[in-house]
Amino acid sequence: MDPQNNAELASFGWQEGYGAFSIGVSGIEPTISYIRSQEEHHRSRTFREEFVMMIRKHGLDYEERMLD
Repeated sequence: MDPQNNAELASFGWQEGYGAFSIGVSGIEPTISYIRSQEEHHRSRTFREEFVMMIRKHGLDYEERMLD
């Protein structure tokens, strides 16, 4: 598919940053539980709010502009 001739791909661009996360064996069940209840969970807070909370909880550095 030629991106120059496809309206859906016309505004495509690579992001500047990235994120990668892993879990240990002991985190598998809590992660599965989280995923199963994610829709309900995100009714009370946005993905962005939760993501920032997770970043801060683990003392990770980030730039606000990279979250948009």
